[in-house]
Amino acid sequence: GHNVLALSRNERRVNNLHFDNITSFSFDLSESDDYDKVVDFIKDEWKQVDILINNAGTLLNRPFMETTMDDFEEVYKTNVFGVSEMIRTVMPFMKKDGHVVTISSMGGVQGSVKFPGLSAYSSSKGAVITLTELLAEEFKETGPSFNVLALGAVQTEMLAEAFPGYQAPITAKNMAKYIADFALNGNEHYNGKLLQVSSSTP
Repeated sequence: GHNVLALSRNERRVNNLHFDNITSFSFDLSESDDYDKVVDFIKDEWKQVDILINNAGTLLNRPFMETTMDDFEEVYKTNVFGVSEMIRTVMPFMKKDGHVVTISSMGGVQGSVKFPGLSAYSSSKGAVITLTELLAEEFKETGPSFNVLALGAVQTEMLAEAFPGYQAPITAKNMAKYIADFALNGNEHYNGKLLQVSSSTP
């Protein structure tokens, strides 16, 4: 089996699953001091990280003219700055065959269908797509590999907030299985790639 560190603002939901191989503690991507807890855990418990999945995200559904600079900053703090800082934190513990997978959104893909009200969210998801491509190039000789999955509609609380009443064709559990499989094996065939994981619009 695999040992997992699942970071969440609400670690109780993870701990209530009662899996022996999953550790969780309270963590906020926007709090710089919290990253020290990750470093301490890795040093004390693992020494090495094989896979990093950047899955956290925050959504803002608001008309552009009502979206302030503070609103944009709040979204980018989690969706962009948090991703880059987590990668910087974990990278020293990863080897050449490691794999960093970042979860983006179809809304962040150039040329995809866009939806009003998601200017901060979708632009932040576009930023991590470009970041992934840049990091794959910068570390192509030393590793790890970097890939990004742009997800379409998945039945989650976030989707319900963005598209009230819409029923997605894919469950969160089904998508989680796909992401886990890709994280374990995808870097055998991909590096610096954007994969669009979507069967519907949104």
